[in-house]
Amino acid sequence: MTERLPTRRSSGRVTLQHVADAAGVSPITVSRALRGERAVAPALAERARAAAAALGYVPDPAARALASHRSTQVAVLIPLLSNMLFVDLLDAVQRTLRPAGYQTLIGITHYDPHEEEQLLREQLAHRPAGLLVTGFERSEETRALIAGSGVPCVHLMETSRAPGVHCVGFSQHAAGRAMTEHLIARGARRIAFAAAQLDERTLQRAEGYRSALRDAGCYDPALEWLRPEPSSIALGASMFERIMAADAPDAVFFCNDDLAQGALLAALRLGIQVPRQVAVAGFNDLPGSDQMLPTLTSVATPRAEVGVAAARMLLALMRGEPVAAASVALPWHLALRESA
Repeated sequence: MTERLPTRRSSGRVTLQHVADAAGVSPITVSRALRGERAVAPALAERARAAAAALGYVPDPAARALASHRSTQVAVLIPLLSNMLFVDLLDAVQRTLRPAGYQTLIGITHYDPHEEEQLLREQLAHRPAGLLVTGFERSEETRALIAGSGVPCVHLMETSRAPGVHCVGFSQHAAGRAMTEHLIARGARRIAFAAAQLDERTLQRAEGYRSALRDAGCYDPALEWLRPEPSSIALGASMFERIMAADAPDAVFFCNDDLAQGALLAALRLGIQVPRQVAVAGFNDLPGSDQMLPTLTSVATPRAEVGVAAARMLLALMRGEPVAAASVALPWHLALRESA
């Protein structure tokens, strides 16, 4: 006769006690067996795992955190999931944290300081073991929440030498300047800068662009095209058409590759030859840029490397281990192709 396992009550979830009753062992034995602890006898561990599988038991991370005084969740705040930059970053973070036993609790801020504050309040209610947040631009209320939480925090994509701040990123300013210097070196003097979203990192790239042109004696503020809406291929095409109609520059430096990709598509439609009539450059070297016609010159940013390094830094902080450096600047490079 097949043993009948107890079922969950209609009003609640399967609990550790239900699994223990089904397996004929104590709840602590079930807990240890499901965590893979070697102290549990193999036969008992197998009974506990079989009962858990049959009942569809899912461990409660909040209850486990309360019992062990140790959370296995890491809160991650990123601006968007529609930008491959942050998809690659998040993928690298998760691939680093999961083998160490941590789960990511993801929040999308949409570049809205008030939404970020609300998300952080919600996530801190789950008592996360650590925080990963994007950049340094946020409300004073959110800064106070991070500082007062006592939760280890690592900032992503930017660097700072401020005391007590842990961060992994790269110099947006230096990368923006280097791309502009490349355009100048190939003979361009009227270089337009086309940007969208206008977050702090984009504005740092713009400052790098300005500094290179000022040093070369050819900075013209009229060649800056700054739009507050989200970056997209469609917006890039629209901006390129307007820039070419208004200014006829030697080159256009776009703050993100999706804008630059849209520009190249618009150039094909308009019969504008890139780079003979105008050079086009992007930023972030997103997927597809090396397949454009012509292939897109861009700044290849270390987004996956930032995710891995930041997650490793956070792991050390959560474990109470020392970190070699609180601020880590990773290398980027110019991906020089046909468009510029």
